[in-house]
Amino acid sequence: MNALVIYDSVFGNTKKVAKAIAEGLEAQAGVEFLRPEQVDLQGLASWDLLVVGSPTRGFRPTEAMTDLLNRIQPKSLKNVKVAAFDTRFKADELESAGVRFIVKTGGYAAKRIADRLKKAGGNLVAAPEGFYVSDTEGPLKAGELERASEWAAQLLQA
Repeated sequence: MNALVIYDSVFGNTKKVAKAIAEGLEAQAGVEFLRPEQVDLQGLASWDLLVVGSPTRGFRPTEAMTDLLNRIQPKSLKNVKVAAFDTRFKADELESAGVRFIVKTGGYAAKRIADRLKKAGGNLVAAPEGFYVSDTEGPLKAGELERASEWAAQLLQA
């Protein structure tokens, strides 16, 4: 099996999660680890597993990730297993009830990434996953890198 992990990162937290996912996949798959601007769109269909992640910025993936996702042609990921993740705040831990409501209503980047990958014909092998940061610039909450590696192992079994 060969896997491609595509990530974007603003403060380095999503890169750390993506790296933990890539390392979790390496036990059973050949893995490549790229940022959006490094991706060859023509070669995406050659991967067995495509894992895409971004920090949640204004309820969406980063601009670079959104641009990449928008350039993936419909049906071009047919027969490719796909999964999506993001880094985010844990809405239940936000102090303001109003902000918690806005975050829960606005959503997170992973769902938008997953929806776009499915629209391109990808076969979603896991629900979109979020990994939690403590503050805007991080750090990641304790145990998140281990959880990312475990999630990767589950992707291989799907």
